[in-house]
Amino acid sequence: MSLKLLLSLLLYLICTASLTAAVYQEPETFLSEVFAGDVPDPNIIWLTGERKKVSSEILGHRYSSLRIRYWQRDNRTTWILEEVGKDLPITVGFVIEDGNINQTRVLIFRESRGWEIRHPFFTDQFVQARLDEQQQLDRTIDGISGATLSVRAMKKLARLSLYLDQQARLQDVAPTP
Repeated sequence: MSLKLLLSLLLYLICTASLTAAVYQEPETFLSEVFAGDVPDPNIIWLTGERKKVSSEILGHRYSSLRIRYWQRDNRTTWILEEVGKDLPITVGFVIEDGNINQTRVLIFRESRGWEIRHPFFTDQFVQARLDEQQQLDRTIDGISGATLSVRAMKKLARLSLYLDQQARLQDVAPTP
């Protein structure tokens, strides 16, 4: 009887351990690092109209909220976005400068597989990436065996961050009604 109880407890601990998120860096710490401790106030971009349509095309579904916060200083924007890999959201930070990805960092990973996308050998592939005319990345991103859905989620988020950066710049130049 005690062996059965011990095995059940062990199985429970293994299952609950796999459900916890791996927090590689808190979003606030990422922002502080990007802006050298002087984080600007966040801005908001609304996903309505054409933005909603294009972002849905990029992701293959609607984004989870209608508004997205971003941080901007000069020609640099920073985005913290989420996309589901297989079952759970992956939280990623992107720094966009002059229309190119300057930095990509996996902040929180909640999936049971595909965590390898957090390593620089993968994230460095996005540096200097930009969007082409069809809203696609201008370069090929090599996948990782066993992490296909996480890689796909990262590529979608990279495209979305670049698109939103373009839109934020247009929003900044548009006259206020």
